[in-house]
Amino acid sequence: MARLLGKRSSINVRKVLWTALEVGARLVQEDWGSGFRSTAEPEFLALNPHAMVPVLVDGDVVLWESNAICRYLAASHGRADLLPGAPAERARVEMWMDWQASDFNNAWRYAFSALVRHSPDHQDPALLAAGIAQWNRTIDTVAGQLARTGAYIAGDGFTLADVVIGLSVNRWLKTPFEKPVPPEIARYLERLSERPAFQEVASVV
Repeated sequence: MARLLGKRSSINVRKVLWTALEVGARLVQEDWGSGFRSTAEPEFLALNPHAMVPVLVDGDVVLWESNAICRYLAASHGRADLLPGAPAERARVEMWMDWQASDFNNAWRYAFSALVRHSPDHQDPALLAAGIAQWNRTIDTVAGQLARTGAYIAGDGFTLADVVIGLSVNRWLKTPFEKPVPPEIARYLERLSERPAFQEVASVV
């Protein structure tokens, strides 16, 4: 059985857990990271020199970077619905996954650290306001894409793009600050909530 190293409170670990549930992969989760075993331990660094969770160990296969792990799980379980084989369709899914890992992740970093983690290093009112505004702009980008597709991020069907972006949207909704919720976002989360795997991982911010 494959091992997943990383604590459940990590949104990147939850991406992998959600994907594993969707494809029927059996994983043993081991808690690593802040509050648990240190990722600076030699055992962990031998698997991921960047000392970041998650790490997947599947036999001789060792992978880090959550989106890469999600791709691996979908492909190795033959789930072309989650990660299409046709180059153009696959690229449409992957471009949104890459955007989530870069722009979307960076947009919520300051506000989430301030309002959920209560980090003393993230309490500047001006920076917090700017962080919230930036986060809201990325949500508007997601809402605009959903308005175009009418259903999911990459089109009519649920894909890995929805796994990674859906958790980020869920984090935005649950972070305590005043926010308008675009109707496209509300409907999107309702659709995701119909999936048992989403229900399993979405209770954590």
